[in-house]
Amino acid sequence: MDTQTGKLTVFFEEPFWVGVFERISEGRLSVCKVTFGGEPKDCEIWEFILKRYGHLAFSPAVKTEVKRTPDNHKRRQRDAKKQLHPSGVGTKSQQAIQTQREELKAHRNQLRKERKDAERQRQFELKQQKRKAKHRGH
Repeated sequence: MDTQTGKLTVFFEEPFWVGVFERISEGRLSVCKVTFGGEPKDCEIWEFILKRYGHLAFSPAVKTEVKRTPDNHKRRQRDAKKQLHPSGVGTKSQQAIQTQREELKAHRNQLRKERKDAERQRQFELKQQKRKAKHRGH
């Protein structure tokens, strides 16, 4: 049986509060970045997770090593203390977010190119109709 783990890191990135959702499934990490705006309260974060987690657009999965920690109460205390003073978003998460940004950018560029070509074709057909209309009366 494969385990899934999830993690939410909330931090202040000038001028907004940002949350980074990380999920590890089958040894692969995928990430989603959410902008909260003002500082979110715990209850607001919990409500966000309950209502909108299923609709989040996670990045493509990146292969990662899953670190297995022993089930020791002292280690859990140390880990909890580390999480209270986080050092920022992990580099794997940043890479996953960057690949998601690049894919979205490529998709937007493709849509923009298709719209531009369609508009160019429409203008061309309009010119052709005008040319035919001018010569129709002779």
